[in-house]
Formats: sequence, C-alpha cells, structure tokens
Amino acid sequence: MQKRWTHSNKAIYNIAYHLIWCPKYRRKVLIDKKEVRLKELLLKKSEEMQIIIEKMEVMPDHIHLFVKASPTDSPHYIVQQLKGYTSRMMRLEFQDLRSRLPTLWTRSYYYESVGHLSEETIKRYIEEQKNR
Repeated sequence: MQKRWTHSNKAIYNIAYHLIWCPKYRRKVLIDKKEVRLKELLLKKSEEMQIIIEKMEVMPDHIHLFVKASPTDSPHYIVQQLKGYTSRMMRLEFQDLRSRLPTLWTRSYYYESVGHLSEETIKRYIEEQKNR
C-alpha cells in the first residue's frame, strides 16, 4: 500500500481511479497463462507510465484495476495506453486470440474517480468555510 499523498514540484495530490474493461464480445479468454501474462504486461506498462496499480483482478471476461496516477494523466489516456499495449502484446503471443477476436478489447470502459474523502464531506467542508 502506497502513502496517501504524492508530491511533485508543484502539487500534492491523491488521484485514484477504478477502471474496468472487457474483451470483445465479453468472451471468457482471460484464463490460465493469458491471465498471468496480462498481469505481467499491465504491471510493466504501468511502471513505464509511472502510474501505480494498487489492486488488480483479472476475471475470465473482464478486468478490474485500482490505479493511482498523476494530475497530468487523464483516465482516458491511462486506459488507452494499457489496453493498446496489452492487446498488441497478447495477440502477438497467443494465436487463438487473433483467430477468435477481431480485437482483444471492446472500445468501451468504465472508470470512477476514487477519493479518500466522501463527496458529502467535501461539500460540507466547502459550505462551512464561510462561517469561519
């Protein structure tokens, strides 16, 4: 588990996302050696991108990631890089992925920002500032 805040030369931040995406046609292809290899590839790419995968779970037909990133990395960019790299590498290494699927991943994905403080806590804090 990483520390709560990250420091750069201009900011202190805690930015995290829950990301989910699926193989094309929601096929159950992420099993056995493919699951292991996908995890290795995701960790390698995340290290290159300087994002932290706090938690990862690969299911046969979808993947969950909890990632921490910098303010300059949008969720779209993170997903684009991870999906593009893993699709290319997995399809090169596993012939059956090329024959069964036109692409490894669907074009869609889900993301939600995750924070240490709840939405209600932040709203209440902002409202109370004028009363100080």
